[in-house]
Amino acid sequence: MLSFGMKTVPVGVTYDTLLRTWQQADAVPAIEHAWLWDHMLPLFGPVDAPIHEGWTMLAALAARTSRLRLGLMVTSNLTRPPAVLAKIAATVDAIAPGRLVLGLGVGGTHQPGDTLVPREYNAYGLHIASPGEGVARLAESCAIIKRMWTEDRFDFDGRYYQLREVVCAPKPAVPPPLLIGGWGDRTLGVVAEHADIWNVPGPPHNTIEFIRERNKVLDEKCAAIGRDPAEITRSTQLVVSTEDPAAARSTVRELADAGLTHFVLGVRLPGPANVAEWLAEEIIAHTAR
Repeated sequence: MLSFGMKTVPVGVTYDTLLRTWQQADAVPAIEHAWLWDHMLPLFGPVDAPIHEGWTMLAALAARTSRLRLGLMVTSNLTRPPAVLAKIAATVDAIAPGRLVLGLGVGGTHQPGDTLVPREYNAYGLHIASPGEGVARLAESCAIIKRMWTEDRFDFDGRYYQLREVVCAPKPAVPPPLLIGGWGDRTLGVVAEHADIWNVPGPPHNTIEFIRERNKVLDEKCAAIGRDPAEITRSTQLVVSTEDPAAARSTVRELADAGLTHFVLGVRLPGPANVAEWLAEEIIAHTAR
């Protein structure tokens, strides 16, 4: 079975608009989950465009909805120390018990020709890591977060994070699923070890052929550590144009044929008067199975 959710970019929109859109989605059963993103500056348009901080907004929307699974697609591991993130997430789970999915990714790393990460991370005094360091930090963070949600007290001595007498109370009654976004070989190794859900951007960011190949690599990574690949839900996100729903339907079918079952449909606000109903009627009803 395919699962569908909605992603709203919190750029250039008010809290009231986001709240109305999420509450509309909360009333549309075909929309099973809803997502924000984790950026301090916009990735498009003017650098000084209004943008809301992801976890603060997620907590507000969690308090005003009742059914949707919810999370950030995805949290930057370099924006908050992992123990702080685990505490934030546990608080959101207390607001919306059993509905949080913790989306997590490597975060900003040094990439040739990239200007977006330096612009954002330098503006907020955040650390930009090498790709290798970023993946190693992600692995340590996953271990810390899981232990904070399941153990009463512990120390942690990692290469990048050192913790003493860690306590997290209250804990989630059931640890939220961990969704890890990324597609590099090293990141897929972390996915194989820690993730409940793996997310990879769909077209135009990545081709269907590339995603199919990465899906196979994840299977191989799981086999190498003795984990059943079927334990990891395969997820993708794609931006939907309200002017061409047929193209989105076609892409969803191709991605489903490539083995993905968890779909996050990105929309730019403002859109149709009821974006959730539009997605349900124009996309999901034609592709769900």
